Amino acid sequence: MATDTPTRQGILAGGNWIIDHVKIIDHFPAQDTLANILAESDGSGGSPYNILIDIAKFGASFPLEAAGLVGEDADGQTILSECSAHGIETTALRSTPKAPTSYTDVMTVRETGRRTFYHCRGANALLDESHFDLTSSQARIFHVGYLLLLDQLDALSDDGTTGASRLLEKASALGFKTSADLVSEDSDRFASVIRPVLPHLDYLIINEFEAARTTGVEITVDGKIQHERLAEAAAKLIECGVREWVVVHYPDGAYALHASGEQAKHGSVNLPPCYVQGAAGAGDAFAAGSLYGLHEGLPITECLRIAVCAAASNLADPTCTGGILALDGCLEIGKKYGFRGEL
Repeated sequence: MATDTPTRQGILAGGNWIIDHVKIIDHFPAQDTLANILAESDGSGGSPYNILIDIAKFGASFPLEAAGLVGEDADGQTILSECSAHGIETTALRSTPKAPTSYTDVMTVRETGRRTFYHCRGANALLDESHFDLTSSQARIFHVGYLLLLDQLDALSDDGTTGASRLLEKASALGFKTSADLVSEDSDRFASVIRPVLPHLDYLIINEFEAARTTGVEITVDGKIQHERLAEAAAKLIECGVREWVVVHYPDGAYALHASGEQAKHGSVNLPPCYVQGAAGAGDAFAAGSLYGLHEGLPITECLRIAVCAAASNLADPTCTGGILALDGCLEIGKKYGFRGEL
């Protein structure tokens, strides 16, 4: 594997580009019953879209690059325009006439912030290895997400590889640090789709549900995180090939394990219930904070602190990126409310 050179700077993020149509509802209804829509808004969706916008809003001084597919429609133009407005390079974010820009209807319950997603895969379903020209980028980190929601890149070949595993292997050989995250799909595909990718990753940033499904370790028992099992799951992901950091986030905080055996944990921000306006995009905000810190070479505990504060900032708005503040503003939220206790 090639190593990254000192001249590499910035983050290239590719994968799902989505417009979220967020609807705040009074409750989640049983089938055949009615719920009331209290408010509506549109926003960014998808791992690369949310992460790049978040990092731009942090005030990052390094380059940000987008890769993927959007439709030749108004939603696609919205994505391109917003990226441009935030200084994100979009040369590798291509348009296709073959499918509409992907969108998701996000139903967020006002009282709890819990959300349910109704997704149209659109142009993202067409994205494959041929759409990535990695040789034209000098970014330090190449991030792909969401795995399990990218039809062509998730497809398993007869030799046991996937489009994503081959793409990430190529990125590693070119000198990128590689990163990925997943979607919380309720399926049994995690092992077959995700495990071939793990040996080609330097960083894996996921939640406790995704960690459990990928490893088969039951992390949550009676609604509570079992921290010994969380550490066991992270260790299994390292054993399956992740070369540097496995980072797992969950409502009470985050845990990180390095291939060397180094561990770190950090509590989430102790927010009052009235603060939370929606949880859509919180995981991506956490990933954005993690990647920012990793890019800057910060100690892992500081990376986790940035990540949980970014996630807290995100919770102040029902859209995926509307609540994100400049980095100092995110960190100030942690100082104001404090962090959950020892985990």
